[in-house]
Amino acid sequence: MSFSQRFEEIRTGFERPFWVANISELFERLSYYAAFASLARYLHETLNFPVEQAGSLTGLFGGLVWFLAAFGGTLADRLGFRRSLSLAYFILSCSYFILGSLGSSWIAPLRAAVPLAVLVTVVLMLPALGIALVKPCVVGTTARASKENVRSIGYSIYYTLVNIGGAAGPYVASYVHHHLSVENVFRVAALSVFLMFIGVVLFFKEPRRSNEAQAASLGEAARNFATVLRNPKFMLFLLIFSGYWIVYWQEFIILPLYVHNYINPKTDTELILVTGPLTVIALQMIMSLLTRKIPAFRAVTLGTLISALAWLILIVRPTVPMVILTLVAVSIGEIVQSPRYYEYISRLAPPGQQGTYMGFAFLPIGIGSLFGGWFGGMLIHHFGEVQKRPERIWWAVTGVGVTTALLLWIYDRMLKPGEPAAAVAAANS
Repeated sequence: MSFSQRFEEIRTGFERPFWVANISELFERLSYYAAFASLARYLHETLNFPVEQAGSLTGLFGGLVWFLAAFGGTLADRLGFRRSLSLAYFILSCSYFILGSLGSSWIAPLRAAVPLAVLVTVVLMLPALGIALVKPCVVGTTARASKENVRSIGYSIYYTLVNIGGAAGPYVASYVHHHLSVENVFRVAALSVFLMFIGVVLFFKEPRRSNEAQAASLGEAARNFATVLRNPKFMLFLLIFSGYWIVYWQEFIILPLYVHNYINPKTDTELILVTGPLTVIALQMIMSLLTRKIPAFRAVTLGTLISALAWLILIVRPTVPMVILTLVAVSIGEIVQSPRYYEYISRLAPPGQQGTYMGFAFLPIGIGSLFGGWFGGMLIHHFGEVQKRPERIWWAVTGVGVTTALLLWIYDRMLKPGEPAAAVAAANS
């Protein structure tokens, strides 16, 4: 197939909802990563939480977002993607605004009545309600509004736009933090998603294939959800793959604390976190072409191994340039596995259940963040504050990643559910 033919396929292969949903996802990711980039140090240095608790709370913020996406996907199948997305962006606008206003005078009576740890925990849980609806809607829209012959490219476009937002988020956080205040990072995040609420209301049209019916009732949606839960092979895969995200999320949970406490306290840790998304933006399409012949599941396993071994760079030489190189290497592993992961799961989803299956696709990310917050906080306290051997943190992180890759390889050989032959043929065309 010539380049011009492939370009024409891409130009005509996506309906308008694909572009509206994915552009809105760019700004949602900007908001999320702006908040995430500032959160760990904000909790530790401004609110004076100890490193273990700061790590756990940061992991909670990330974890619930992705854990609830499984339920959000089921709800999205029932409500429809348009209503779900507009509701989600409205919830996010309110949530980020409240998070940025915790120190304001109008919340002072609440701060006086509720212990700070409880108040922060509850507020950090609020954005999860919105993002739990956004993620399965956007990925589900990508599945429904993409023709079969360009669906793999569609997920690469989705992931590239996600990373444009992911790169912009820490940069915005760095600028706002240093020129205004850290509280205004969350208010800018609120403004970003409020604009997306307006955009979805005005421009998004519900995508639906002619051979696919929307879930007719909440009962049917609940049965779809239960059906996935009763798929032991699929659920085991999600559980194993959670190990990848335990490793990945450490760049947001403990790496900023590690750099500030053990490398250089003057380092702009928020700006450093732009490295990963920029790497994905620069290399996503190239890597997609280089790895397109690798079966989806093997690409997931390979990407997991690359991201795990990347942390060894930081053990060799703990300097700021090596931190940046580590983030580049972690991101190469992410590039290899992430689009193929979503492609693999989308092809397992029965008609009418894309939202549900795609919601479950985010479950490992949530488990990884929830457990990774506790795990990372424990590591930096034990090896950093107690043993004074902070380099051992990254040996433990690498060990989790390598073990995950090994378990995925075993699963691939022994238990992996097969993809439909037609889907495999289409993916390789």
